[in-house]
Amino acid sequence: MKPEIKEKDTLRVQMLPVHHKSSTTYVFTTKSESKPTKPILLLVLGLFLSIAITLAFLFVLYMIVFSGWNLRSSFRYSVVIDAGSSGSRAHVFRYWLESGKPVFDFGEENYASLKLSPGLSSYADNPQGASVSVKELVEFAKGRVPKDVLKKSEIRLMATAGMRLLDVSVQEEILEVTRGVLRSSGFKFQDEWASVISGFDEGMYAWVVANYALGSLGGDPLHTTGIVELGGASAQVTFVSSETAPPGFSRTISYGGVSYKIYSHSFLHYGQDEAQEEILKSLQNSAASKDGIVTDPCTPKGYIYDNNSVQAAGNYSACRSATLAKLQDGKENCAYAHCSIGSTFTPDLQGKFLATENFYHTSKFFGLDEKDWLSEMISAGKSFCGEEWSKLKEKYPTTKEKYLDGYCFSSAYIISLLHDSLGFALDDERIEFANKAGEKGIALDWALGAFILNTDTTISAYNGRSRKMLG
Repeated sequence: MKPEIKEKDTLRVQMLPVHHKSSTTYVFTTKSESKPTKPILLLVLGLFLSIAITLAFLFVLYMIVFSGWNLRSSFRYSVVIDAGSSGSRAHVFRYWLESGKPVFDFGEENYASLKLSPGLSSYADNPQGASVSVKELVEFAKGRVPKDVLKKSEIRLMATAGMRLLDVSVQEEILEVTRGVLRSSGFKFQDEWASVISGFDEGMYAWVVANYALGSLGGDPLHTTGIVELGGASAQVTFVSSETAPPGFSRTISYGGVSYKIYSHSFLHYGQDEAQEEILKSLQNSAASKDGIVTDPCTPKGYIYDNNSVQAAGNYSACRSATLAKLQDGKENCAYAHCSIGSTFTPDLQGKFLATENFYHTSKFFGLDEKDWLSEMISAGKSFCGEEWSKLKEKYPTTKEKYLDGYCFSSAYIISLLHDSLGFALDDERIEFANKAGEKGIALDWALGAFILNTDTTISAYNGRSRKMLG
């Protein structure tokens, strides 16, 4: 019996040979249609996933290399003009971004600066004259910034203590002149970027750069380093303090998710130049004058003043007494638990400190040891103040006279300020003089701190949006 074959599955063919009466029938069967097997499904799925992963990897690679997500961006530029009391200095920074943070060094290709004198405050009677030096500083900066990124590169002018001494109306006249120059400079600029910064901000900027250089910014607040600055018109003291401060003496900033409660104060009129001038005026008005002649103990003997009523006496001990009287004036009115200079609140000192600007310049001039520099400052000052002016000029032929005549005063003033007023011991290992810090030797200039605090991150204005580094 023949097997039953379904019609739809067969192809029936009958072949009839030529020499035979009978025929033979051949039946060909075909396979039924079936669904894909499980291994084929897995193969297709694996192929799809492989393509998806490859595309995702290529997308991330593209974003890293070409977009704002980059671990390292192309070079960018920023300019900060520090309009100080003795002159204005343009700082040109070339930097890049790594993981959303600005990175730079002070090699010739990445940093340049130029200082011009006098300071903007000297144009109080002729505000239009302020444009001359600012234009020259702008041209210097433009020479360091490629033309294709000029309009994306920010320029800021920040005036300090010298301008803070002027009436606000005079400040604004001078600033408006500088804004006109900066608006037409080709740089990215907004009017509020030319301003007189507060003493607190100046101290905070200096603190930021010091701790950035030392690698402690973003770490434990108790392991940060304070900074004391001695400029021409003001002195700044800034450090992290755990004490509760009166309003206006502290501020909290954050970096890398870490908050820092910072005490900072700028002592206006207590900068080296301003203090020396005021002390001399005080001597002129005091009973110490005899027969119309005022003796100045803070200038070496033999120095000739333009004013014939002043005679240089060169006496370190008397100079120290005069500087201390200046710093302690009004201290009886202190309304706080701690006052350092006059009646100004100052918390207990915490942590290590760096002493910069004129603290550094005076210490280097005398060749002091970094460890015992405060105690050595006294002996160096006594020796210097006791020398005749003519001998000092022979001994230091390469030092300009306008600086040389001030080292008697600065040696006494520094001790009165750091030791007698702020409370550092003469053998205090917590404080060092410096103008650079960290392994890279980053300059301790507050303008760099201003750059750090105002620098855009990876979603910066180069890509149309901006976000500040700190806040």
